[in-house]
Amino acid sequence: MTPDSIAWLFSLERLGIKLGLENMAKLMAALGGPHHRFPSVLIAGTNGKGSVTAMVDEALRAGGFRSGRYTSPHLLRIEERFVIDGREIETPALEDAVHTVRRAVDALLDRGELEAPATFFECATAAAFQLFASARVDIAVLEVGLGGRLDATNVVTPLVCAITTIDFDHQAQLGSTLRSIAAEKAGIIKPSVPVVIGRLPADAQEVIRTTAREAHAPVINADAAHPPEIELSLPGAHQRDNALVALAILRELKPRGFAIDDRAVAHALTTVRWPGRLERFRRGDSDVLLDAAHNPAGARALADYLRESGWTDATLVFGAMADKDARGMLDVLLPVTSRIIFTTASTPRAERATALASLVPATAAKTVEIIDDPAAALSHATSTSRRVVVAGSMFLIGPLRGILR
Repeated sequence: MTPDSIAWLFSLERLGIKLGLENMAKLMAALGGPHHRFPSVLIAGTNGKGSVTAMVDEALRAGGFRSGRYTSPHLLRIEERFVIDGREIETPALEDAVHTVRRAVDALLDRGELEAPATFFECATAAAFQLFASARVDIAVLEVGLGGRLDATNVVTPLVCAITTIDFDHQAQLGSTLRSIAAEKAGIIKPSVPVVIGRLPADAQEVIRTTAREAHAPVINADAAHPPEIELSLPGAHQRDNALVALAILRELKPRGFAIDDRAVAHALTTVRWPGRLERFRRGDSDVLLDAAHNPAGARALADYLRESGWTDATLVFGAMADKDARGMLDVLLPVTSRIIFTTASTPRAERATALASLVPATAAKTVEIIDDPAAALSHATSTSRRVVVAGSMFLIGPLRGILR
């Protein structure tokens, strides 16, 4: 065991985001191609890709397959990203995998073969592939980190790929139009590999279909799937759409060696858990709802849920990253909450609570409070409100989920 390996991995976060597959291809070669040693499913999308990944992984396990699951980001512990057969990887195993990746990176740097230092996400993804290959999983379900075309996960050639939704997020990296964002996500499409698509805007769908046609890749509309008459374990109307994508993926996997009967699929969809997505807790006399909404599309799904469930009297505890469209989220959430407490998530990327509060228009007629410390903001909200919603960033809800648990 090498206890400093995970510390080294986190030290790479200072390098930020670097899209591109050159480093990843060289790293995979140096590691002996672990990504070629298991079949995979690759899932991209603006929102919903994590939920779909969880659903597909749960169904594969219910069908008797030993599956790996790789998602990002984590809420509280990095081990959450790496799941084998339904269990988070043990820390010593992760340390060893990261140590192997670190040695490969150091060797490539010594030889001058990397065009730039390897990033946190590249090394975390390489570690995931190492872990899955070593565990000899039957199949791995992989969530794309950002975009698709240049994301580190895109070195695999999956059995099936999917694009859940396309909306505005990460415009600095993916472009400022739905067509440009769709083009980046369409980059996961591989020759002759079926691509499942969720409910997409017309412009985005046109880009996806054109890319797929050029690659001779069949396009499967998730809307064509027939959902079983069951109550999903994940709440929210949007999860119905995500379940359709998951069902279409599972249907495409059947002729590719992964047949799962309807009973196993239904069991998976009614039992799967995906933390931080419309997840409820009780604290004192208050009900607390945590949601990972971190862009306007996610905020719209949350707002719809608050209306449907009669939660429009809730207090909103809100924090967001500086590079996110906080104004767009607030435009959607202010009308469906009674008051708002702004806070600052505990990460250098976070926007200050005071700056977020300045986005509330004077005409909103809302009680606005600023409490920089997230734990204190949660405590104040639950001591003064019967219902509390926490949203705006995974980096906000993760630590608060740890407190609530």
